[in-house]
Amino acid sequence: MNLIIKHFPELSDLQIQQFKALQHLYRVWNLKINLISRKDIESLYLKHVLHSLAIAKYINFLPKASVLDVGTGGGFPGIPLAILFPDTQFHLVDSIQKKIKVVAAISSDLNLRNIKAQHCRAEELDGLYDFVVSRAVTSMPNFVKWISKNIKKKNIHPLKNGILYLKGGELSKELSPFSSATVYNLKDHFKAPFFETKKLVHLPLS
Repeated sequence: MNLIIKHFPELSDLQIQQFKALQHLYRVWNLKINLISRKDIESLYLKHVLHSLAIAKYINFLPKASVLDVGTGGGFPGIPLAILFPDTQFHLVDSIQKKIKVVAAISSDLNLRNIKAQHCRAEELDGLYDFVVSRAVTSMPNFVKWISKNIKKKNIHPLKNGILYLKGGELSKELSPFSSATVYNLKDHFKAPFFETKKLVHLPLS
């Protein structure tokens, strides 16, 4: 939890309480449903919460903006971002129903009224969003096929509408079809070894 406060010192008391509550909530739910690997639950704030919040080092989501989280799993990156940006609307979707039920329960426990959790596949969605976020659920070409129809044309942020994709490793081949993609190295903001090869890809689609 100290990692979160260190990198995001402007948090309100409510936000600090919500972030602190994540440890207990995920421990309890992880005993029932394997949301996070057993070894990673001890590194929840580093490998899941802070990793999710890395997106906020590159964009400040505006009030009334809409963000889609595809393949959210246990609620990452959507839940940490929804805590950080309480005036932004987040739509979290996953194809595994039991995971979405947990996401909805945790969102309710945290009183996050800016989250909608839905069991569905990305291809089935017809809504429009400023950004689509995700943590490496598939290759970028596949991901673009799934969600390119869901990006709003009008930009309200300095960063153009599109995909914000958290991924690691060598991406040059995967991104070769997308000349407009920008790759950011998370190690520029976070010094922990975990972030050494972690990246954020911004692909504008508006």
